[in-house]
Amino acid sequence: MAVLLIALLTFLSTALPAECRLYSNYYAKSCPRFAQIVQDTVTNKQITSPTTAAATLRLFFHDCLHNGCDGSILISSSPFNKAERDADINLSLPGDAFDVVVRAKTALELACPNTVSCADILAVATRDLVTMMGGPYYNVPLGRRDGKSSRASAVEGTLPRPAMPVSQLIQVFGSRGFSVQEMVALSGAHTIGFAHCKEFNSAIYNYSTSLQSDPEYNPRYAAGLRSACADYEKNPTLSVFNDVMTPNKFDNAYFQNLPKGLGLLKSDRALLNDPRTRPFVELYAKDQNSFFQAFARAMEKLSVYGIQTGRKGEIRHRCDEFN
Repeated sequence: MAVLLIALLTFLSTALPAECRLYSNYYAKSCPRFAQIVQDTVTNKQITSPTTAAATLRLFFHDCLHNGCDGSILISSSPFNKAERDADINLSLPGDAFDVVVRAKTALELACPNTVSCADILAVATRDLVTMMGGPYYNVPLGRRDGKSSRASAVEGTLPRPAMPVSQLIQVFGSRGFSVQEMVALSGAHTIGFAHCKEFNSAIYNYSTSLQSDPEYNPRYAAGLRSACADYEKNPTLSVFNDVMTPNKFDNAYFQNLPKGLGLLKSDRALLNDPRTRPFVELYAKDQNSFFQAFARAMEKLSVYGIQTGRKGEIRHRCDEFN
């Protein structure tokens, strides 16, 4: 019996998925001030740079959806390697997001050297910032290791793009184990943040020979976008809020905006028009609690996707450099 029990325990320890080796109190002894240090860092950063929350949420998505939540998006390119952050789709990732992780890492290295991974910092910072903006709190188990690889050449096709049709969006998320409902819930992250004019300029200028903009836009909204983006060719950094109604609050206004013609990106508007996604858009527009619950569950699931643990990863001394 004892032999059978030992064999069973051995099997379970090897068969359980990687996320089961993460713990909410992972740093309780090794870095007891971990949570407070991250919280203080993100609070100070968000106060001084109000775009930090949306920037960090986007950075987290681009890290996790590509190849798992391993902090590989934080690595800088070297003469010998073009890293993920320099892939075409990642060039517009805002600097505030990278900066808040670096600040937290610096403080944590002083408090508990060589202990906390950059991947854990990014995951917790994202959750704390979402909550600060009025969004739902969700659990983030800890113990991720930082990935040992970051290649720009591997990024293409792994992340959603602003003009993707719904079928492609479903494929991108589905290949990572996310349902259509989870995909729509995660798209609600667009309730905060902004998009660069170059990502949707074709929909507001010269859409067709008879229309100035995509007819799915509210006409006044389209006119406002054309005015805000008038100089985007000279200034490629020009951007507008994803949610024109409550841009600095994490709520369900993103979904309420879509039937009003206030969806910014083509991929946003497509969610309303596809029969596979429309029911969830309508549900979340009507019931913010349903959206928050679904978003929290999906973020918990995303936060443990493709993680590295043990010898598969490392604890970086600097988040932008491999050890």
